[in-house]
Amino acid sequence: MKCKLLVIGAGPGGYVAAIRAGQLGIDTIIVEAGRVGGTCLIRGCIPSKALIHAASRYEQISACADDDHLGISLTQKPRLDYAKTSAWKEAIVDRLNGGVDSLLKKAQVKKITGWAKFRDAKTCDVETETGMLTITADHVILATGAQPVDVPFLPFGGDIISSTEALALTEVPEKLVVVGAGYIGLELGIAFSKFGAKVTFIEADSRILASYDRELTAPVAQWLEKHDVTVHLGATASGWQDNTLSYTDKDGGEQTIAADKLLVTVGRKPNVTGWGLETMAVDMAGPFIKIDRHCRTSMKNVWAIGDITGAPMLAHRASAQGEMVAELIAGKKREFAPTAIAAVCFTDPEIIAVGRSRDEAKADGIDCIVGKFPLIANGRALTMEASDGFVRITARKDNHVILGIHAVGPHISELSGEFALALEMGARLEDIAGTIHVHPTVTESFGEAALSALGAAIHI
Repeated sequence: MKCKLLVIGAGPGGYVAAIRAGQLGIDTIIVEAGRVGGTCLIRGCIPSKALIHAASRYEQISACADDDHLGISLTQKPRLDYAKTSAWKEAIVDRLNGGVDSLLKKAQVKKITGWAKFRDAKTCDVETETGMLTITADHVILATGAQPVDVPFLPFGGDIISSTEALALTEVPEKLVVVGAGYIGLELGIAFSKFGAKVTFIEADSRILASYDRELTAPVAQWLEKHDVTVHLGATASGWQDNTLSYTDKDGGEQTIAADKLLVTVGRKPNVTGWGLETMAVDMAGPFIKIDRHCRTSMKNVWAIGDITGAPMLAHRASAQGEMVAELIAGKKREFAPTAIAAVCFTDPEIIAVGRSRDEAKADGIDCIVGKFPLIANGRALTMEASDGFVRITARKDNHVILGIHAVGPHISELSGEFALALEMGARLEDIAGTIHVHPTVTESFGEAALSALGAAIHI
């Protein structure tokens, strides 16, 4: 087969690139070994958020059985049939998977199911159920994504699971030990804790969520303590035998802990092996494929997007890159130069980080001012029992241009789009403070944080 564009990988980067290319009239083939949607849709973002939602709902209903919560009481605790919860989650995945399939067909993209292996930069052999197929293309987009990092002495298999297997469980483990207290481990660990598992975290760093500042992560640490979730910081896992994890605690002592399942979440690595990357003569940047601001690699007409190109390893970054590359191939003028990309951690409470914090701005030699508004002073947050947290704005002191917006709180992820838009549009504090935010909504906290930075806060 021959085509103008060959896309390898049908995750949120690859399928978006293929759909946009098809819309622009580009003869496009997309190759995917599994189901379209990639890690995000099939075994990551979507199924995990479904379980997080179900876990929170179960926790909320259970509270009404423990006491007269909000004037609502139950005569007995709710019963959890986790197999049905898992089936509901999979139904959402199936629906979205079918939707992506339909969108590819609508854009007249040819989908090939199989494993691709490149002979050279523009030719690959695809092993399909019906035999080997060779595809040659004028342009190639590499969108192979990433996978969980495995630890040599804790190999995945059996009761040692990655996030992929954790999302596929059909029953809640009685005891769950999580190695790694980053965003993936905490999201899943908190969800299983709400479902009734006894969860313990083993984290080598001195704090949880080390990529976020301490002020943002403090409410999450408080939630863990309040809900009797044990967190061993400065602890290093060393081995697993007979469903028992051995680890060294922060004082150097050797400890053990028993678990039904051991969830290892120590990071993700790019999928750059097993499909012939070495035949394509592209430059690397460490373990990642090196790209420029147009997502070009060092090989002409070979492009790379998403997790294989480095941080931030986020689905929405991959999608934006994929759309841009398709338009570049169609002859449009584009470049990938976002002011900031929002990152959200779906813990309890949720965390948003967009742009630079005060410490990061100071490290860059920028004199800045900060405004913070607590959610406990927001009426809508109080009515939703979502008052744990705050919205914080960092801006330049000289011209009030906003450098970063950070927030923590229940349901706060829904504000991430407004935060990212403010930075992308080059908003100043006065722009946000002068925008009339609907009352009563949590978004009022954004305007109040801007007023606070200007020394004119109303409700605090």
